[in-house]
Amino acid sequence: MPGKRLIINATLVLGLLLAAYLLYKVFSRYSLGEVMDSIAAIPVSRLAAGIGFAALSYLCLTGFDWMGLRYAGKPLSYPKAAIASFTGLSIGHNLGVAALSSGAVRYRYYSRWGLSTEEVAKVILFCGVTVGIGLAALAGIALLVNPEDAANLLKLSPSGLFGLGLACLAIPIAYVVLSATVRAPLRLWNWSFEMPALKLAIGQVVIGTLNFIFVSACLHQMLAAQGEASFVQTATAFVLANIAILMTHVPGGLGVLEATVSHVLPGAASIGALVAFRVIYFLLPLFIGLPILGISELVLRNRKPSSEEHADQTANAQAQPM
Repeated sequence: MPGKRLIINATLVLGLLLAAYLLYKVFSRYSLGEVMDSIAAIPVSRLAAGIGFAALSYLCLTGFDWMGLRYAGKPLSYPKAAIASFTGLSIGHNLGVAALSSGAVRYRYYSRWGLSTEEVAKVILFCGVTVGIGLAALAGIALLVNPEDAANLLKLSPSGLFGLGLACLAIPIAYVVLSATVRAPLRLWNWSFEMPALKLAIGQVVIGTLNFIFVSACLHQMLAAQGEASFVQTATAFVLANIAILMTHVPGGLGVLEATVSHVLPGAASIGALVAFRVIYFLLPLFIGLPILGISELVLRNRKPSSEEHADQTANAQAQPM
């Protein structure tokens, strides 16, 4: 629809303009030499630890897809789920609107491995819900353990922050309870969501929370190299930055993440730490994911499907309405 396309394009342009403004606000105080010196001051051990935590985060994200395929009723081997997840998210994290950008890459893989469009959509929805649950769980923990830094940005009273923290923690708890008690699809406006089995729901809460803990740990390694930020403070800043990114729809959270962390932790967020984090968690996976996607396109395009995959594809085609 032309109107919908116009809104999407306008949102993208506004997001890019906001990103440019925030990047200017963050970087305008520094010269290129100062930025490079700040990055060079980060010990190699901190950089290595940050890369390790980033790898653990992406490992958790591959678990999202592995569980999502079981939720969709189309379980695949872990290597297949891992390559689709990592390739899609390494690109989606940088482009923004990850459900769409990474979803397109996932569709390229999963459709060739026998999944229908509806089944791929179920996997993407399952992964998106897992992200939301993990963010809510870490947000609740951060708000209850470290309300001071959250108060600086949210301007809420202690009782308000306490209530907000409890509300965040109530989301994953309610989700698990619903998965154990509700079998009929849940409907919200035009959306319909079928609750997963209890084991999958618990897995979503655990792996979803661990994912954000590992990303926060990656950021903490960079900030702690030159500042005094604790892990809890870093996790609080990261949660608030993610909320801001979701609200602004800026591609890759470019500028939003840096501006939010700098605002919440002004004494610890050195410019070198912020640049190093973006390189480690966003750009390094992108430089790995793009060649994997290119090689996969060549291999999968030229490879004949196995008899099992061919049977799955034939069944999916027959199931589609004429």
